[in-house]
Amino acid sequence: MKKGIKIATIGGGSSYTPELIDGFIKRYQELPVSEIWLVDIEEGKEKLEIVGNLAKRMIKKAGLPIDVHLTLDRRAALKDADFVTTQFRVGLLDARIKDERIPLKYGVLGQETNGPGGLFKGLRTIPVILDICRDIEELCPNAWLINFTNPSGMVTETVLRYSNIKKVVGLCNVPIGIEMAIAELLDVDHSRIRIDFAGLNHMVYGLDVYLDGVSVKDQVINMLTKLEDSSLVKNIKGLKWESAFLKALNAIPCSYHNYYYKAREMFEKTKEEAEKEGTRGEVVKKLEKELFELYKDPNLDIKPPQLEKRGGAYYSDAAVRLISSIYNDKRDIQPVNTMNNGAIASLPDESAVEISCVITGEGPKPIAIGDLPVAVRGLVQQIKSFERIAAEAAVTGDYNLAVLALTINPLVASDRLAKQIVDEMLEAHKKYLPQFFKKK
Repeated sequence: MKKGIKIATIGGGSSYTPELIDGFIKRYQELPVSEIWLVDIEEGKEKLEIVGNLAKRMIKKAGLPIDVHLTLDRRAALKDADFVTTQFRVGLLDARIKDERIPLKYGVLGQETNGPGGLFKGLRTIPVILDICRDIEELCPNAWLINFTNPSGMVTETVLRYSNIKKVVGLCNVPIGIEMAIAELLDVDHSRIRIDFAGLNHMVYGLDVYLDGVSVKDQVINMLTKLEDSSLVKNIKGLKWESAFLKALNAIPCSYHNYYYKAREMFEKTKEEAEKEGTRGEVVKKLEKELFELYKDPNLDIKPPQLEKRGGAYYSDAAVRLISSIYNDKRDIQPVNTMNNGAIASLPDESAVEISCVITGEGPKPIAIGDLPVAVRGLVQQIKSFERIAAEAAVTGDYNLAVLALTINPLVASDRLAKQIVDEMLEAHKKYLPQFFKKK
């Protein structure tokens, strides 16, 4: 009988890793992890060492019998793993900065997971995730893949469509961030709040909000109309929602909806910020530098509070809560990215959706909601079309499909503009997009 749980974390040198370690420490009694393998690539070796040593100090302080292994050998890490978590960034932050800067020149929003940035992050990430899936099939076929790598919805869609892995769950900290923010607005403990989430990753809506099982949606919407910053999460500074719009929408939008329902204002704001203090990627690069300096301190043996500024707040809560619920067959309700299976009638059964699910030992069981409200249905379907075409472009290396995907995206909506942006960004990311540069 195997003792303890083996976790393999791909992208282990990430600044988020202390969040994850903190989560495993807090839940050790219900989730007896015995091995954590942190994996990275050659370029991430130094960060892996720094973060890995902090992880070891945190576990030592907690007095837990968990072995932490640091490696550049992904296959060794995956061998017989029970859970594989992915949190990597192809091209590192420099690629993100290009994703943010290049579209701005064309009068289009540059953002990590939306519009051209989301497309190109997907195009770079998808071949790598499929490569990891092939390793998982061979080395740990019974493992659960918990993906935190963005664009999480597109990545989950790809794994479901183009790999043999069915035990995959996509995860994002936006829904848990919304829950926490609403709990704070209502001045109650997070455990008393439940939200019916439905939609897609970074395109998810709260269709109803319950406090102790009683709907308080109207009260929450009323409170949201008074907020100057509508985003509800730390890493996106939103703008105030128009009261008439929000009341008629009759649902809780997520922070990323600012980019769609306030496209012009958010473009101007992003452009101005890029000129003044740098793009979000440039800000994060400075933040990460400071975090890694902190992590180097041999006396640091806890997750530093500064990590919350990084945008990954509640990541460990979401990730470790999910792993524990699968492992313990808890049957609690959590919002995750999983196969639709008819839960949202407005989207294909085989597509990935972000929805409240009952988390069981066999994985997430989506809670059926029927059709999405007519007010949000079209936008969600449009983004799903974008994700589907983008995933196919990434897998095939088909240039025409990349142009089509970006034209479908509501943040671009011009085929000529889409082609110009795709051309420049393909050249800028050439190193990480070999599928588009194969000799014909």
